[in-house]
Order: sequence, then structure tokens, then C-alpha cells
Amino acid sequence: MAEIYTLNNYYRERFGSKVYKISLNGGMTCPNRDGTLGTRGCIFCSLGGSGDFTPSHSLPILTQIEQAKSRVSNKISSGKYIAYFQAFTNTYAPVQYLRKLFYEAISPDDIVGLSIATRPDCLDDDVLHLLSELNKIKPVFVELGLQTIHERTAALIRRGYDLSVFDNAAANLASIGINVVVHLIIGLPHEGVEDILESVRYLNHFPIGGIKLQLLHVLKNTDLADYYLNKENQFNVLSLEEYTEILAACIENLRPDIVIHRLTGDGNKNDLLAPLWSADKKRVLNHINQFFKEHDIIQGRRYQNGS
Repeated sequence: MAEIYTLNNYYRERFGSKVYKISLNGGMTCPNRDGTLGTRGCIFCSLGGSGDFTPSHSLPILTQIEQAKSRVSNKISSGKYIAYFQAFTNTYAPVQYLRKLFYEAISPDDIVGLSIATRPDCLDDDVLHLLSELNKIKPVFVELGLQTIHERTAALIRRGYDLSVFDNAAANLASIGINVVVHLIIGLPHEGVEDILESVRYLNHFPIGGIKLQLLHVLKNTDLADYYLNKENQFNVLSLEEYTEILAACIENLRPDIVIHRLTGDGNKNDLLAPLWSADKKRVLNHINQFFKEHDIIQGRRYQNGS
């Protein structure tokens, strides 16, 4: 039997109730888009920088927060939220701008934490100092887009940094008490099950607090779409059954105190090329839950003393 340390359980332990993440847009870009490293981004990244469901960055942050809270008010009764900067690279700006942005985001009393999605190569000493400062006020979570540990795949997807950069970033963040959440993508071109499990097992050796396991979506108007449609590349997407089996194997290979923040993900249905089954989120979650039940994978229990 395997047990999953779920995000809901973690939030209840840390904050005393269910917590809802509010996606915000800080109006930043990425070194893989502004010409520093490249101009086309990672091959799977949409025009919205993986933040297709975030609001316009032209809106003030407090306005974004209030609008988001009104949209989810029927889903949450505790009134506790985490401000989540999702689109593009959210430490890729002058630190003075970041300080104003993040302090404003955590200023409401019902915002109990701050979550920042970024790249490991965009965490200089000034940014780390700011994150440490913020973490003394409200908990800070930094989400690092690793995707894979394999350099051949990293080159193909144009990640733009070496694995050692991630290693240093994860260690630096942990040293100042930041909760590190790592993104891995399941189904990257030409990666087999063992490749994926090697990435999972690699993370067991780092002081990370959480992981997001994300299905690869092939979206229109991305270089991945062109790669997928070129049959010479012999790149096939996963079936729902294959994806679910890989998820189970990832859980079995993951250090059990690591919180699982995500078991799949959403792509914009209007832009989705493949896999089309992923558009039916209810069906996907029902299938995963049923598979886990049949294979004694328990969701929701707290990890205690390795038992």
C-alpha cells in the first residue's frame, strides 16, 4: 500500500482549513522569450506562458485578488487564500518591482501565503534575500520548473539551463526556509517510464516540500505542436491508462513526506491538440481515483514516521 501526502491535507495541517490558490499575473516575461536565452520559450509553452487562466496584468494586484475571490466564493468557506503568481517567470524583474508586487499580494489578511512560479536560473542573491524577508511574514512557496533531469530532453524542450542550476537553486531556497515545489512533466518526447522515475527518485535527495506531476499537453501555436505533427519524429502522446500507471509508479518511488500538489493538469481546451482525453477532467480524475483504489494507493492521509 502506498499513501499520498495530499495538498489538502498539508493545507489543513498548516493553515487549519482548506485553502484556495488565486492565480495572479505580475506582467513578467521569461529569459527564454526576451532574447536573453531565446525568443520562442520552451517548446511546450503557450503564448500565455503556462498562465492561460490568469487575469490581465493590466489590473492592479488587489483588484485581481478581489475578482478571483468572487469567482471562487462558492467553493471555499474558510476564506483563506494563497496568492499564486503563475504566468511566465515570476522572479524575472528588478527586485524593487518584485518587492512592491509581492508585499501588495500578501497584504490582505485572508491571504495566508505566497506561491511563486519561476525558473532556477532567475534566483540571484537579491531575490533570495527578498524571499527570505517575505517568508518571515507569511509562508512562501517557490515552484521550480524542472520538468526532467535528463539533459537530452532538456535540450529538446529548450529548457535553457543545466541540471546543476536546479541543484543550486533548490539548496539555496531550502537554506532560507522556503518551501520548494518542483514541476515534472510526464510524457515528454522520447522519455520512457524509467526516465520519468529517475527524475522522481532524483528529487528524493533534495530538501523539497512538494511536487507537481503534470501531463504533457500539446497545444496549438507551440513548437511542440509542430514537432508532434511531424510524423518523422515518431512522438506519441500517452493514453489515459498509460498516464495513470506512470502516476502510480511515481508515487511509489517518491519520498513519502513530499506533498503532491498536482496529479495532472489542465490545458486550454480550445488550443488542445493532444491528448484529447485530457480535456474531460472529471473522467480523468475518476479514472485515476478508481485505479488508485484498486491498487491500494491511499489519498489524503498524513505522512507520519514513514508508516
